Amino acid sequence: MPYQSPISPGRSWYEDTAGPRPEYEALDGDRTCDVVIVGGGFTGLSAAVHLAKAGSNVVLIEAHRFGDGASGRNGGQLGTGQRAWAEELEAEYGFSRAKALFDLAEEAKTHLLEFAAVNKIEIDYMPGQMSVAHKQRYVDDYKAHAEIMANRFGYPHITFMDAKETAQRLGSTRYFGGTRDTGTGHIHPLKLVIGTAKVAAQAGAHLFEQTPATGIASLGGKVKVTTPKGTISAEKCLIGVNAHGGTIEPVSAAHIMPIGSFIGATVPLGPDSNVLPGGEAVDDSRFVVRYFRKSTDGRLLFGGREIYAVNDPKDIHVHIRRQIAELYPELGDVEISHGWGGYVGITMPRKPFVREVMPNVISVGGYSGHGVMLSNFFGKLYAETVAGNRDRLRLIEDLKIPAFPGGRRFRAPLLFLALNWYALRDRI
Repeated sequence: MPYQSPISPGRSWYEDTAGPRPEYEALDGDRTCDVVIVGGGFTGLSAAVHLAKAGSNVVLIEAHRFGDGASGRNGGQLGTGQRAWAEELEAEYGFSRAKALFDLAEEAKTHLLEFAAVNKIEIDYMPGQMSVAHKQRYVDDYKAHAEIMANRFGYPHITFMDAKETAQRLGSTRYFGGTRDTGTGHIHPLKLVIGTAKVAAQAGAHLFEQTPATGIASLGGKVKVTTPKGTISAEKCLIGVNAHGGTIEPVSAAHIMPIGSFIGATVPLGPDSNVLPGGEAVDDSRFVVRYFRKSTDGRLLFGGREIYAVNDPKDIHVHIRRQIAELYPELGDVEISHGWGGYVGITMPRKPFVREVMPNVISVGGYSGHGVMLSNFFGKLYAETVAGNRDRLRLIEDLKIPAFPGGRRFRAPLLFLALNWYALRDRI
């Protein structure tokens, strides 16, 4: 039987096309190290690479398999900048801070592509991303955004598209305009997960799958992480579990909420299809965002059905096909070869959460759907912090990230109501 992630529904097209997926043994016994990392997604694996290459003794534990969470199952889009537009960050934090945050994200993009190239990880990079308006009244904002990015933030790769150009580049007339970004692109995320784990292991990091953390404590300048079959004692700890924190660490859990997002892959559309002829990825202006792109073998990978609870839907294919048909009526009966989901971590303001949650323990997550390039880079920034330079990580630590209201008992129902209200507004 093919492997099925116990924490994410469905089997992804990524799993069937990533090639060999090595398995790592579970931890059995006690360990002592410099840094213990909890979570084997992009953040933890990247941190393990950079720490090990800098000479640290690193132990990384993952409760399931590397890539079972959002890192191995996401939409694969890199994006540009932070989750919020640079001009929105300027309004909140001022120009110099907004520019620093934008530049950090651009460095993250460069880092990811260079890391893959240097380490010969084939991530199926395809250039181009379009952001499109599903309501006419949003079009002027997109036009202004392109001008601001070029003239104020020194990023000339975003151009405005009117309705006609948008329709030509999408192969759909359902959007009113948008922007095209030639300075970014999209990747096969699970190939990056697998490749990063291999690099970490080769650098000397000790990697363990099927090893959940059952407790984290910081006492007397030391950190202890307990597991079912051993305790890890370390000088420092990185928590990189994002949406899958559960009750392991209460501060992170109060600030990062899991939401489900689901993707369908069609059969290859063939060379005559007018869907995304330029091969760009797409995200739209809905609060419950729709995101889609074509794979290297010509499939449409379409994501868009979010849920704000942790009950796995049984009908991913049906809902995804219905959303595809709204944009591409000719695909109303298209065969969906794969349907899968995963849980991403969001914060209230949709900005990343970085905080020292107890002495010598830093938690990183809450990428809010913008984590492919940021999470990999934040792993590098954490390694810089361990080496004594916390300045760049502090740019993110200092962001204003309030806890979700309602406490542990009521925050999920309150978020469900609030975000479904926004989903309703998307349709009005």
